[in-house]
Amino acid sequence: MNQKLKAEVLSVLQQVKASDVVYWMHCDRSKDGKGFASTYLILTSVALHIVSSTEGQITQKIFKGIQRTPKETPRTTTYQFVESIPLHSIEKISIVNLVASGLVVIHEQEERAIGAFTNGEMARAAKLASFVTKLKNQEEIRQDEIEDHSEQASCPKCGMIYPEEGRQICPKCMKKHAIFGRLLSIAGGYKRLIVLIVLFMLLNSASGLVIPYLQGTVLFDQALNNTGAFAGQIGLVIVLILAFRTISLGFGVVFSMLNAKLAANVAFDLKASVFESMQRLSLNFFQKKQTGQLMTRVNNDATELQYFFVDGISFFIVNAMNIIGITTVMLIMDWKLTLICFIPIPIVILLMRWVFPKLWRLSWRRHRRVSIMNALISDSIRGTRVVKAFGKERQESERFQRANHNFSDAEQSFNLMGSTIFPILNMLTQIGGILIWAFGGWKVMSGEISFGQIMTFVSYIYMLYGPIQFMNNIVNWWSYCMTAAQRIFEIQDAVPEVAEQPDAIHLERMKGEIQVSNMTFGYEPNKPVLQNVTFRAKPGQMIGVVGHSGAGKSTLVNLISRLYDVTDGEIRIDGHNVRSLSISSMRSQIGIVSQEVYVFMGTIAENIAYADPDCTMEDIIHAAKIANAHDFITKLPDGYDTIVGTGGHNLSGGEKQRISIARAVLHNPRILILDEATASLDTETELQIQEALESLIEGRTTIAIAHRLSTLRNADYLLVMDSGKVVEEGTHEQLLARDGMYAGMVKKHDEALKMREVV
Repeated sequence: MNQKLKAEVLSVLQQVKASDVVYWMHCDRSKDGKGFASTYLILTSVALHIVSSTEGQITQKIFKGIQRTPKETPRTTTYQFVESIPLHSIEKISIVNLVASGLVVIHEQEERAIGAFTNGEMARAAKLASFVTKLKNQEEIRQDEIEDHSEQASCPKCGMIYPEEGRQICPKCMKKHAIFGRLLSIAGGYKRLIVLIVLFMLLNSASGLVIPYLQGTVLFDQALNNTGAFAGQIGLVIVLILAFRTISLGFGVVFSMLNAKLAANVAFDLKASVFESMQRLSLNFFQKKQTGQLMTRVNNDATELQYFFVDGISFFIVNAMNIIGITTVMLIMDWKLTLICFIPIPIVILLMRWVFPKLWRLSWRRHRRVSIMNALISDSIRGTRVVKAFGKERQESERFQRANHNFSDAEQSFNLMGSTIFPILNMLTQIGGILIWAFGGWKVMSGEISFGQIMTFVSYIYMLYGPIQFMNNIVNWWSYCMTAAQRIFEIQDAVPEVAEQPDAIHLERMKGEIQVSNMTFGYEPNKPVLQNVTFRAKPGQMIGVVGHSGAGKSTLVNLISRLYDVTDGEIRIDGHNVRSLSISSMRSQIGIVSQEVYVFMGTIAENIAYADPDCTMEDIIHAAKIANAHDFITKLPDGYDTIVGTGGHNLSGGEKQRISIARAVLHNPRILILDEATASLDTETELQIQEALESLIEGRTTIAIAHRLSTLRNADYLLVMDSGKVVEEGTHEQLLARDGMYAGMVKKHDEALKMREVV
């Protein structure tokens, strides 16, 4: 991080070395908000230093994504020292959000702004403020906090904005050869099969090379002309031609069978690899992506990439060998005619160099638009109930038509260029054959070569057209494969935001003690959802969390189960920071029963056994009985074998919730999280769910969120949250006696129940 700080900026601070810098940020706006300026805030362990450019305020700024014209030359900027502010003199530092910008404000004897910045620097500003506070409080700053994992919006090399949000791939600066090399390394897993395919393809080509010689020189010049080794032996020549055609066909059948096997293996392995890579990524990755886009990655991209291995490597090698072999034979026969045949080749090469980048961009655009269309289809299908309820079928059709039209335009542009350029390339290559007929015919008439030789030569030229046409179409193949490879490698290389440490601790059995200390978290920089949350849950204790919608309750439990990592502060389980625990020990001993219950496609037994696939049927039934689900399951047509989920039996909300509880019972966690587990259920169903939950809670540390306060009356301790902060805490009786926010919520809850009884 320190190496990115400009040397000319650091040189202004004569007393400060690069190793002394804890963190820094660039403020790119003037403090009055009327223009742009360049100011650096540099944090060391003892002071906050300010360095600014000598040119002062400017009215224009070249943002990332705006390309300079060749005539423009970047200005050299000089910097000057402004001031050093000792940390002990800073009472408080804060970041003020403005419209598309922000201010760094410090509180000394009086409040003042020391820097202004555009929103692109917001994440670094929030970190700077956090680190200043930590240094003042003599708290440790971890290296992983300093490292900047935030996604850049533009290419650091050329400054061009990435064409797809969240995908840090610049089409201009991307090293295509590096991707090609990586694909070749993957091909090493199929090395033996590819070698066999290439071998049989070469045998097929070699046996095919003999046929034009037999059909031309041997048949016409020797057998029919009654001269040479095969004089008058027309039958033998025909038999030889048939024999070599049969041998060539046999080799072709073998390599086709091997190719089919390779295609199936490659498609299987690529899809498995992409899907497995997606499973290790954090929840935040999936929230940034639409379902349709991810489906496109797994299906379309993996299928397109299999052509690299199936139709690419083997056919490229063999066709290259064919071109070399046929050209060699032709040069031996008549080098002058061979050179005439290759007259159009330079034009073909120039056209390929021109069309290659255009096809690349068109292929990428087509993929982006088909991803958008797939995402729209997925969203529309998943939200069918809402669409029907609001009568928006026509609007959905219009939305799809727009996406379909955009994809159709991209597809037509790609196909139009392909269908225009490739016939031109093929025609240019075939001009060589026309030239051979012209000059070859003239040579036959002048007696320089025989008719059989020219027939052989022309046959070799037509044999050469196939490999050359393949090489022409390789641009199309390359565009498909390389763009697909980019997207697949992006997923494979993606680093989970919630990553496991190399020396992670594995807890065989948790006691269930939870300690949350000064925890702060926000999904966006400088917009905390939770602020300075602190509480402790003893083993076996039930902690209730209440508050209005948007108070941060669900975010709190997501952090405890480490679906996200905290921004500041820490969460400890059994005395260990959750960052130091292995993911497997966390997931295996923390269970969640959520309001949003997902039922997988399959039988009810399979859905319950999802937590423990190795369990017995007795275990499943036992878990269902504890969850009060056994009775309704046995009344279904096929009992525990009833198909539910997509296309299966429709379960009510209460039935799904009880299956979810049975799943949690079978999981047998040490820490249980109940996130609105009884929300949106009728009173009778809620009582049944409550009975099941009481059985599940026994002996476990439980964090329970509920809108219905009656479900939390038995909690050992209650946290009352408002706007991301814990505003009250204590037992039910203590909070009622305090007559604060919780007491008001209970009063409104009881009034609502009385009104319902009257109704």
